[in-house]
Amino acid sequence: MCGIAGIVSLNNESILNIEHYLSVMLNLIKHRGPDDSGIWVHENAKLGFAHSRLSVIDLNKRSKQPMKDINANVISFNGEIYNYKDLQNKLSDKWDFCTSSDTETILAAYEKYGMDFFEHFRGMFAFSLWNEKENKVICARDRFGIKPFYYTIIEDMFIFASEIKAILPFVSEINIDETALTDYLVFQYTLGEKTLFKGIKQLLPGHYIEIKDNNIKPKRYWDIQFNIDFDHSPIYFEKRLKELVDETINLHLTSDVPVGSYLSGGVDSSLITVLASKKLGYNINSFHGKFLEYPGFDESLYAKAVSEHINGEFNEISITAKDFKDNIEKVIYYMDYPVAGPGAFAQFMTSKLAASKVKVVLGGQGGDEIFGGYARYLIAYFEQCIKASIEGTYKEGNFVVTPESIIPNLEVLKEYKPLIKDFWKEGLFSNIDDRYFRLIDRSINIQDEINWSELNKENIKSTFKRIFNNDYNVGHNAYFDKMTHFDLKCLLPALLHVEDRMSMAHGLESRIPLLDHKLVEFVATAPADVKFKDGKMKHLLKTTFNDTIPSEIFYRRDKMGFPVPLKNWFNKELKDWLFDIFNNNNSFTRPFVNTRALLTKINIDNKFSREIWGLLCLELWYQIFYDKANTYKQILNKGELKV
Repeated sequence: MCGIAGIVSLNNESILNIEHYLSVMLNLIKHRGPDDSGIWVHENAKLGFAHSRLSVIDLNKRSKQPMKDINANVISFNGEIYNYKDLQNKLSDKWDFCTSSDTETILAAYEKYGMDFFEHFRGMFAFSLWNEKENKVICARDRFGIKPFYYTIIEDMFIFASEIKAILPFVSEINIDETALTDYLVFQYTLGEKTLFKGIKQLLPGHYIEIKDNNIKPKRYWDIQFNIDFDHSPIYFEKRLKELVDETINLHLTSDVPVGSYLSGGVDSSLITVLASKKLGYNINSFHGKFLEYPGFDESLYAKAVSEHINGEFNEISITAKDFKDNIEKVIYYMDYPVAGPGAFAQFMTSKLAASKVKVVLGGQGGDEIFGGYARYLIAYFEQCIKASIEGTYKEGNFVVTPESIIPNLEVLKEYKPLIKDFWKEGLFSNIDDRYFRLIDRSINIQDEINWSELNKENIKSTFKRIFNNDYNVGHNAYFDKMTHFDLKCLLPALLHVEDRMSMAHGLESRIPLLDHKLVEFVATAPADVKFKDGKMKHLLKTTFNDTIPSEIFYRRDKMGFPVPLKNWFNKELKDWLFDIFNNNNSFTRPFVNTRALLTKINIDNKFSREIWGLLCLELWYQIFYDKANTYKQILNKGELKV
């Protein structure tokens, strides 16, 4: 795992001070790769790559990057190609390998397969590759966006990096992207290639960019399609799923350093921890963050049960309100811009613990999106089930749930009664895409705090509907697949943003076994009534592995997903701190935000919500990046930024 950065001239002219520019960028992402670093500049200075290295595979100096091959091609690579050994065997008759690294394997695969080399990779990656003979640069990102890649164009230069902070010194003025902000206020993540920084884009998952003859061409090389297989039985899907999970666990354990695991006490991380431990043959280190200041936020008993089940080494950290106050600005700094929820803070603290003992850690990210693990899927189906019952249509067609089958599984919604009440407050039984948009819309309760007349929320809703109703990916009537597809395309990249940034802040490599593309492609072929039978969340996964982990983990109905007691903290220990964050002159001038209305909610109404969390992160983003814009410009001369 590493950090990459680079600059490419778009007018084929030399770039003055390019080596200095690259060293500045490298300094801003050095936390991603504390073991080594390197800079390569083309002989005519028309482009250059930088690399910070976290040594995980082939620890020898010979695998230092940027790496140059016998054809004078050069690569700067962040990630892991887990099947690199198999690829090396296939390529060895045409390529004399000088290292045992996956980096060199990419160069060898490019030599043999050309632009078809992506289909041979199983892993996570973001890289830039210079083709000397064809005079072109290829920039690529893995299928799900596990590894980041950001870029901008400034003064005939294509500038890219693993993190936006490495690009900011070149930006003349930091401004917020208005459409991205609207995305963020609605979903707490941005859609597509947008970021909160105007003019700075992210390369989309499953895409690459080709830069040649001063032209920049983005292209897609992979996409997920839900081509449903109705010909096989549930037993077939269980058998094949077990084979693929076994395969991906094997691949993700490829490492020349010890491997640990995150262990939350939920199904996904527990399953991965148990299976990895069996494969490794030793007591795996697992890591857990817990909250003890208020009841209902401690899930360590479940995590410990899994660790004891495998006789593993359990490591836990108790996280407090003081930890939040002391670290939340660091979280936003390392994130570059806020996405997803409060779990980012918890993951930052747990990753710090993990990094003190291992270099590589396995995580369970992706399981909810692939197998259907979010309570909102059940809420959405529950409404449609009631509607079909009233209309007398539920016996028509292949219904995933029926009134009789869904009722026994509704107990998991016990903690979601306020959400259901709010969801059904208006629009009940209207069309499906409007209903799901309302279910995931986090802006409903911040009407006074945002100047919505200045933003185009309807445009965001239209973008949502285009993705949600995309018949190329999902069948027209497949409600369950539409929901999971949208989350795979939109929510998952935001969660992976958190996964990458919170681990790499501590020089820790996080791996996601459930996001092997062959596994995801297979699960996408399973009918909804196999994955979500009778409204049972993660039904296929649980029936496949029901004898693998302790039963109390599989059948618990109170899993919260890295819960953080923010409401309690912000109403008590951190209330004054929260008020002070917003109560400053700069905050009162933020575009689109009515800070005075927000302060009233904090100080008088004594309320806290997930929506207020989103506005807190936005304000901290403004303070760290927008208010300190000159600091980033100055470091081109000074060369360093203090966090």
